[in-house]
Amino acid sequence: MHAKSTNSRLPVFISILLLLTGLSLACSRSALPEEEASWRVPGLQPTAAPVIQSPNLLSLLPPTRLPGEPILTPTPDNPHPVPSPRTDAEKYIVQYGDTLGIIAEQYNISQEQLMEANQLYDPNLLAVGQELFIPIAQPEGNSPDFKIIPDSELVYGPSAALFDIKAFVNSKGGYLSSYQEEISDKVLSGSEIVVRVSQDYSVNPRLLLAILQYQSQWLTKINPKAATLDYPLGIRRESQKKGLYHQLAWAANQLNRGYYLWRVNGASTWLLTDGKVIPVSATINAGTAGVQNLFAQLYGEDKWTIAVSEEGLYATFNTLFGFPFEQAVEPLIPLQLKNPSLQLPFEPGKVWSFTGGPHPGWDNGSAWAALDFAPPGEANGCMISQDWVAAVGDGLIIRTGEGVVIQDLDIPGDLPSDGYEQTGWVILYMHVDEQERVESGVTVKAGEHIGHPSCEGGLSNGTHVHIARRYNGEWIAADQNMPFILDNWVSIGVGVEYDGFLERDGVRIEAEELETEENDISR
Repeated sequence: MHAKSTNSRLPVFISILLLLTGLSLACSRSALPEEEASWRVPGLQPTAAPVIQSPNLLSLLPPTRLPGEPILTPTPDNPHPVPSPRTDAEKYIVQYGDTLGIIAEQYNISQEQLMEANQLYDPNLLAVGQELFIPIAQPEGNSPDFKIIPDSELVYGPSAALFDIKAFVNSKGGYLSSYQEEISDKVLSGSEIVVRVSQDYSVNPRLLLAILQYQSQWLTKINPKAATLDYPLGIRRESQKKGLYHQLAWAANQLNRGYYLWRVNGASTWLLTDGKVIPVSATINAGTAGVQNLFAQLYGEDKWTIAVSEEGLYATFNTLFGFPFEQAVEPLIPLQLKNPSLQLPFEPGKVWSFTGGPHPGWDNGSAWAALDFAPPGEANGCMISQDWVAAVGDGLIIRTGEGVVIQDLDIPGDLPSDGYEQTGWVILYMHVDEQERVESGVTVKAGEHIGHPSCEGGLSNGTHVHIARRYNGEWIAADQNMPFILDNWVSIGVGVEYDGFLERDGVRIEAEELETEENDISR
């Protein structure tokens, strides 16, 4: 289905980290790349929210501050484990598929530093087997500990469930309110693009709008600067195409990368565009880490320091939406949270292949929340299978789109699903063909048909279904403290993207990209 990653591609200290965390800086094998617009999930709204807010949602939303009550200043968190920066220079052997940029990113140094250390004059001239000297990146400057946003304002979680994106954008009357762009042969408005990126990446739309306003003033200016019209976020790399959709998708992926690296103690420094390496403060939170990482991709030290300070994005957010920590939902992931009871995503009596161990839920920045399964005889090519993807649990289908089905599992006791994908447990099924696909608004039981596996909705060279979990908008890693468990098969990661095992009663099945006897699994 996809070429496997190998540990030889990763620096030693990162490989050790990944064995412990299951998260990587490397690109995802089934990643949903920023360069391609055709695969993106349509920006469809979820099932209409009930007129009366459900008890589930109300219990998760923060209380309203009474007039006269003090507004608390965001303060640093308790110290968080931060990995030690690399202290020794290393050697690296160029592998097939490497680029200088990929290697530099793996070691958290600039491409220019890597070229200078190896006396390279053309970044495109690399040979497989070539030995590179990897210099030490020396952290410089201060570690800002100012908390910019709470975690719940980075993810597409409970606080965003009732936010009317279209009404807010229109109320500002700026360029965004009249903007249109063609994506996947559909013309979407500016607000529809924000919806779509928020849903795809599970990133809070308020944060995306605040970043857009900070970078280009598209929300409030009818005629923003001409330089922002093609590149509204200011990212102009060769791999980054023009237009709001691609710019926001890139930003959402960078926000996720910083957020989930922080979650697994995987970030010690940020590499800025001027080559400066800034240490990460141990007392920020995951949401702030996501924002710091995003702006590290955009600015050198002077502008980055302002962007992540009280005068930067925080001030813009506060102007647009009010004090960000007043809207916090904490804890976003309750300590007492339990895994939902789930089963394998196919029918009893069928033998499928376990083709993908833990890997990113969406694009390459999110947590390794996903697993892949391929129907019999389909693992070597793209076609619509006649086999059925089956629901892994009971719940309401709240959104379908291009290859995507979103199922809400919120059924505490006898209460119905609350109908919001921003709250509680949600399952993403990816690559489900539109032919006979379940419709939004339908409640299904575990084992009932969702649709047929295919290659629809993403980059894939083999028919399969990709499944991933979110809770309160956060991608839940498939192999950490709350592993994916399907019919008592427990997901185990090995620190290499797409590799891993399912284990039950002492039996282990290893993920393989092709159909073999070793990765056969049945219900």
